[in-house]
Amino acid sequence: MQGISITPRASAPQVTLTSAAAAKVTELLEREDEKDLVLRLGVRPGGCSGFSYEMFFDANVDDSDFIAETDGVRMAVDSQSLEMLKGAQVDYRDGLQGAGFHIENPNVSRACGCGNSFS
Repeated sequence: MQGISITPRASAPQVTLTSAAAAKVTELLEREDEKDLVLRLGVRPGGCSGFSYEMFFDANVDDSDFIAETDGVRMAVDSQSLEMLKGAQVDYRDGLQGAGFHIENPNVSRACGCGNSFS
């Protein structure tokens, strides 16, 4: 089941968060002392393939950020990262080979074996 994305700020290409990912983020946010945190997804130079993903909780949201909301969880993406994440989906999987967040990004032309670095 996929979550729903909205963009209350300027219209921009969508990045989505699945309901499974939103549920895990909700669980993690319950452990934090701060209210009003968002999940920040970004792309930074580095890694063995040229770029790497970063995800963290952030209290600061800029007016230029793309905001997606799924099941009450807000995810922010900065405008530069959004160009490389257009159409991407963040999911959470828990299986025999481990648990974690996975990013399905249609803009990736090459990825390394760790799944955290791409070009």
